Amino acid sequence: MREALGGRLRELRLNSGLTGTELAHLAGWHQTKVSKIEYGKTKPTDADIRAWCEHTRHTDQLADLIATVRNIEASYLEWRRVLGTGTKRRQQAQIKFESDTALMRWYEPVLIPGLLQTADYAHEILRSVIEFQGIPNDVEQGVATRMQRQQILYQRKHRFHFVIGEQALRTTVGDDRIMAGQMDRLLAIQNMPRVLFGIVPAETRYQAPISNFIIFDDRMVMVENLTAELTITQPREIATYARAFDILAQQSVTGRAARNLITAALERRTDTP
Repeated sequence: MREALGGRLRELRLNSGLTGTELAHLAGWHQTKVSKIEYGKTKPTDADIRAWCEHTRHTDQLADLIATVRNIEASYLEWRRVLGTGTKRRQQAQIKFESDTALMRWYEPVLIPGLLQTADYAHEILRSVIEFQGIPNDVEQGVATRMQRQQILYQRKHRFHFVIGEQALRTTVGDDRIMAGQMDRLLAIQNMPRVLFGIVPAETRYQAPISNFIIFDDRMVMVENLTAELTITQPREIATYARAFDILAQQSVTGRAARNLITAALERRTDTP
């Protein structure tokens, strides 16, 4: 992450026509400080970033760059660190993020969001995570904490907008019994007053990059990949995720149309030959 930040700062300096020595002189720094920052050897302070932006005439980049500096250590956390003691601690950390958020926007392309999962569905998800990541088996504690998280759905000061891909209705987690129970849960979710739930139909035309992400108000985005959890706080990047969510939300169906998709998925799971 330091190297990526350094690359952005180097680009600003080059665009301004300044050499590293000239920038160091303008900022009153030792002449080696610029190269150390640009190559990720030194983490710049907020004051360093302000000086850099002022002298390179890129003050429009200041907010994004300071957000990057302040979160440079926490923005990329490998799962082996996050889940080192099991799944419960990560679930507990999520409770604080969610309780501090008035509007949560959550997109999932292939799975049901954690706040909407049944206990059986969550058990299968967390069991798979434990096996894949090779972490301590605390699946029962992890599921209990995930269920505790769901109490926030009933608190008046919070609103939720969930959008899932239709594939999430078809991805088999556990077995047909578990999936049928999860479909019933989604049908009940539609009646919750502070929850807007949409489904992007499978044949919808591609318009926005698709990966799972959660937007916490306009202050933070969380993205999960195979090896790590990304926490994004730069305003410019948050705005990009918000734009992607708006596109997906516009493409999604809600109300009766969403209910029809869920009911069809439920019938596939409960049909007997």
